[in-house]
Amino acid sequence: MKNMKYQPDFISIIIPIYNAEKWIQKTIENIKEQTYTNYEIILVDDASTDRTREIIDQYQENKIKSIYLEQNKGPATARNEGLNIAIGQYICFQDADDLWSKNKLEKQLKFMKQKQCAFSYTAFEYVKKNKHKRVNIPNVLDYQTALKNTRILPNAVMFDREKIDIEFLKMPNIPSEDIATWWKILKSGYLAYGLNETLSYYCVRPNSRCSNKLESAKGRWNLYRKIEKFSFIQSVYYFGFYVGNAVIKRL
Repeated sequence: MKNMKYQPDFISIIIPIYNAEKWIQKTIENIKEQTYTNYEIILVDDASTDRTREIIDQYQENKIKSIYLEQNKGPATARNEGLNIAIGQYICFQDADDLWSKNKLEKQLKFMKQKQCAFSYTAFEYVKKNKHKRVNIPNVLDYQTALKNTRILPNAVMFDREKIDIEFLKMPNIPSEDIATWWKILKSGYLAYGLNETLSYYCVRPNSRCSNKLESAKGRWNLYRKIEKFSFIQSVYYFGFYVGNAVIKRL
C-alpha cells in the first residue's frame, strides 16, 4: 500500500520471464550498464521449460532477486509477484528480451522529479531485424486520450509509489494486461507524463504479442467491452481510432 516502507530514490526493476534463454542474459547485462546504479532487479521466472532458470541462477548478486513460479501464469501474475517484494520508491518494468539506453533510469528519474509526477513513460523504438522505428509520444496523456491511442510500453514506464498506491500497479491476468493497467491508473485521475526521448527499445520477435496483429486487435476490443464496459457503439468509436493509428504506423 502507499504507506508501505520503501527505500527513497531506489528503483525496483521487475522482469517477467518465460523461455527467454536466448535474450535474458543480454537484458540483465544491459540493465547493469545503467548510469544510475541505485536499483534492484527482480527476476520472476514464469515456470520456464528451457535454460532460463540455469542462466538466472548464475546471477548471485545483491542487486538481483529471483522468484521461481511453479506454474506458468502469464506476465501479469509474474509482474505482480515482483511488486509484492519490491522495496524501491520507484517501480519500472522490463521485458526479458528488450533493452534500454544506458541513461534511461537516470534521465527518467530526473524527469519525474522535475514534473513531480506519479506516472511517466518514455518514447521508444521498435527494433525488428536491425531496423529501428521511433514512436513519438505526447507530453501528457489522460484517460480519454489513452482510450484512443495508448503508446505506452511496459518497459518505458516509471512509477513513484510515494504518490501512487502500489496496488494500482497490479495487473489483471488478461490479454493486453498492461494497457488495462494504464487505463485503470489514468481513469482514477492520474496523468501520464511523456519524456519524448528514445530511451526504451522494444525488440519485435516472430512470436511476440506485438507481431500478432489479430490477437492485439482482439485484446483491444475486449478491453473496451469487458473491462471498460463500453456499449457496442462506444467500443466501435474507440476501436476506430485504434485501427486508424495502426494504419498510420504502417505508412
